[in-house]
Amino acid sequence: MNWSWNTFFFGVYPFIAGTIFLLGSVIRYEREQYGWSSYSSQLLASKHYMMWASNLWHVGILTLFLGHFTGFLTNILEWLGANPVEHQWIAASAGITAGVVAMIGGVMLLLRRVLDPKVRYASRSMDIFILVWLLITLTFGLITQFVSVPDAISGHVQDMEILIRYVRSIAIFQPDPQLIVNIPMIYKIHMLCGMTVFLLFPFSRLVHIWTVPFNYLIRPYQLVRAKMRSVI
Repeated sequence: MNWSWNTFFFGVYPFIAGTIFLLGSVIRYEREQYGWSSYSSQLLASKHYMMWASNLWHVGILTLFLGHFTGFLTNILEWLGANPVEHQWIAASAGITAGVVAMIGGVMLLLRRVLDPKVRYASRSMDIFILVWLLITLTFGLITQFVSVPDAISGHVQDMEILIRYVRSIAIFQPDPQLIVNIPMIYKIHMLCGMTVFLLFPFSRLVHIWTVPFNYLIRPYQLVRAKMRSVI
């Protein structure tokens, strides 16, 4: 495998980002448990505004994450009978919808964090930077649809099939960056931005993803009684 920038960014960099993502998360948890938080500023904002901004952002981002995972690392759509062209149409439709939803929510959160004096004061530089970076990554993802949709219309889905093969080569630790040498640059930019999110993950508020309190969904209700002062 000849050394090149393509080899570094798509053969080596994914593993650098992945290693920092995992080891950095463990080290931060061990050394900075008091800083292991989403640093929520919800109390400083309008409940109605936050409901829309936060829900749109999280629903959109989680849908995109699950879509990327199932589309690139599993054969669910093929098992359901979808051919490659149908696969690309489903991916494009879901990606555009979830991407727009996440973009609206993300921009609302960013504006609130930058323009609200109280929230701005309570924010760290990384809080703003990681949100901006996620929005940049999301923007490039939406731009890829200007290539993906015309490809689906024309039935040309070779690029997407190549991307799937490349992502799976990374997942099994047998990277083949030469696969994507000739794919459109916008796909490469989007992937680099996405890899960098994993690189930045341990140094940002994103670490709270590891400790999402799913037990809230299944734990029994708490019964709270007011303490009544007896009257004599």
